[in-house]
Amino acid sequence: MLDQTVTADGRTIGGVVMEMRNITLRFGGVIAIKDISFDVREGEIRAIIGPNGAGKSSMLNVMSGFYHPQEGEVWFRGEKRRPMRPYQIARQGIARTFQNIALFDGMSVLDNIMTGRLNHMKSNFLEQAIWWGKAEREEVANRAKAEEVIDFLEIQSIRKTPVGRLPYGLKKRVELARALVAEPKILLLDEPMAGMNVEEKEDMCRFILDVNDEFGTTIVLIEHDMGVVMDLSDRVVVMDYGKKIGDGVPDEVRANQEVIDAYLGVSHD
Repeated sequence: MLDQTVTADGRTIGGVVMEMRNITLRFGGVIAIKDISFDVREGEIRAIIGPNGAGKSSMLNVMSGFYHPQEGEVWFRGEKRRPMRPYQIARQGIARTFQNIALFDGMSVLDNIMTGRLNHMKSNFLEQAIWWGKAEREEVANRAKAEEVIDFLEIQSIRKTPVGRLPYGLKKRVELARALVAEPKILLLDEPMAGMNVEEKEDMCRFILDVNDEFGTTIVLIEHDMGVVMDLSDRVVVMDYGKKIGDGVPDEVRANQEVIDAYLGVSHD
């Protein structure tokens, strides 16, 4: 395990918290991920980049437990992770957002965010039905956490608005809020800024940095905007056609000729 390091902006990055060891994922005869290894350190912002079809979302699905690789191992906090269902992964402190927004359009912003607290609800159905004792205390605590995140992400004015009425950029922020109320140790973000305009991207970048800085949350994100990736990330892993072609700090990745070729679609002899 690596020792703690302090970044130029004063953030503390700890030792390895998650390792992907020789991960291979197949769908029939199609190899989505081929023998990829990398690690994630506690407190860092780790980016996964690559052209369309590189296998990035598939890798995030392996990390979140949605996919189980045919080969390789996922290690979490020094232990090999057995096959688990996504809700079991969530209980370990891993939350995620999706490339395609997965919210309940007919429900309010607040109600959508509250669904992120399901793993924190321990009372049984009867206690919840009569809303007494333990169930009441849980509801109050969960509502307080939701309101805290609503304030943090500056969406107080839309808290009672049905999600289906919101513009795209605000929906993305609500989805981030739902993930944050789960109080994750690792937050997986699948293209959190896809489809946003410049102003919306700037807001989302600020919130991602604030989540990492104020909550100490480890973040793994997929993003196509290279400017965003280079500004936000501590380290970057690059995928192309299911293979890893680069891994390092942003300056190293930016100068990697194989990475340049993959993005430009040209070769340099």
